[in-house]
Amino acid sequence: MVKKVPLRQCIGCGEMKNKKELIRVLKATDGTICLDVTGKKNGRGAYICTQRECLRKARKNKGLERSFKVSIPEEVYESLSKEFEDIEAK
Repeated sequence: MVKKVPLRQCIGCGEMKNKKELIRVLKATDGTICLDVTGKKNGRGAYICTQRECLRKARKNKGLERSFKVSIPEEVYESLSKEFEDIEAK
């Protein structure tokens, strides 16, 4: 039997990709938004490519707002870009 590969859509570029290639952005039950590198934390998830360009696009086309059905403050995007830098540095 062939194992099904889970695909998710990037909220930045809109491409369907393998779940493992994407980073999960998490809206936790307390309303905080952060990157979920493990992909196992509880909460609502949206997926984004590892390129910074996709984060920029998601910010422009309000991809996170649509996914989480909530307005996203500027500080959240800034902290997400910092988390992106940390991941790229590894």
